[in-house]
Amino acid sequence: MMKSALVVIDVQRDVVANAFRRNEVVANISGLVDRARKEGVPVIWVQHSDDELVKGSEGWAYVDELHIADDEPVVHKQFGDSFEGTNLDELLQELAIEQLIVCGAQTDACIRSTLHGAIARGYNATLVSDAHTTDDCTWATPPLSAEQVIAHTNFYWNWQRTPRAVGGTSLTAEVVFL
Repeated sequence: MMKSALVVIDVQRDVVANAFRRNEVVANISGLVDRARKEGVPVIWVQHSDDELVKGSEGWAYVDELHIADDEPVVHKQFGDSFEGTNLDELLQELAIEQLIVCGAQTDACIRSTLHGAIARGYNATLVSDAHTTDDCTWATPPLSAEQVIAHTNFYWNWQRTPRAVGGTSLTAEVVFL
């Protein structure tokens, strides 16, 4: 039987300060964390830092609504893909994890990068469709609203496959931890 882990990516104060449906998404993530803990499913937290998001600063901290338990690992990263330059893959292997349940921020950056990194490494990766968010990308060409970015990611992630792994989406209420 496949064993799953909940991976919470970058729900940090500055990262989600202006995010689309921030409060709803954070509440969904909080519910997922509570369910995972009750079901004995590992919760793995990912925390980004770079020149603009300085490690140890107030903006770098996780949002107040989410609390990391003392026994839950925190993976510190400096790249979009949570696997790059981190111990995430080794941690998942130690825990015998095969299925990642992914939530967090930013949809168009760290979420997408980590999802692709996961299936490229052979992990099945389910994106919780109502538990990830981003800012508007109206500065981009073509300009996209956060809602469009999220909807497109939810749409295309359902068809991602490699010879060893599959992608997919699930609503928070329908997530099944294995």
